[in-house]
Amino acid sequence: MADFGFNEAYRTDEFVVEIEGIESPGITKVDGLSEGEIDAIDQPDGGANITHKISSGIIKYGDLTLDRNMDGSQADADFKSWFDEMFKLDGTGTGSQMRRNGSVVKKQFGQEVLRFAFEGAWIKSSKFTALDAASSDLMKQTIVLAVERMYRV
Repeated sequence: MADFGFNEAYRTDEFVVEIEGIESPGITKVDGLSEGEIDAIDQPDGGANITHKISSGIIKYGDLTLDRNMDGSQADADFKSWFDEMFKLDGTGTGSQMRRNGSVVKKQFGQEVLRFAFEGAWIKSSKFTALDAASSDLMKQTIVLAVERMYRV
């Protein structure tokens, strides 16, 4: 095979999300993959025109957003069950205590090439696409997960 002097970048279209070791089918988009963020604190230097940037040392992780097709599958029921355990109408839900671990697995031509693990995730919000009689769009659910920690494996 010829060497063209570059490596082809991974495509974004082949991935799977695993939650508690179970693949979640129908997920069409994942947004918010991150290795974290550390705040910078401005520290002025008295007597000079210099402000130093120093690390707060506190690592924060953004939300992980999953878009998925609604298709009446077991995955629909599983996400609904997780949400229902957290947010009960009578106020007895467990809230953010119902946390799960998982991974976003990036594949290339069927082989795993990259994995982002997340820990302590809980459903922050769940919303659905608008229903429109004049549209032929697919019905989707957007789930926002607050995560305790996320890292590239």
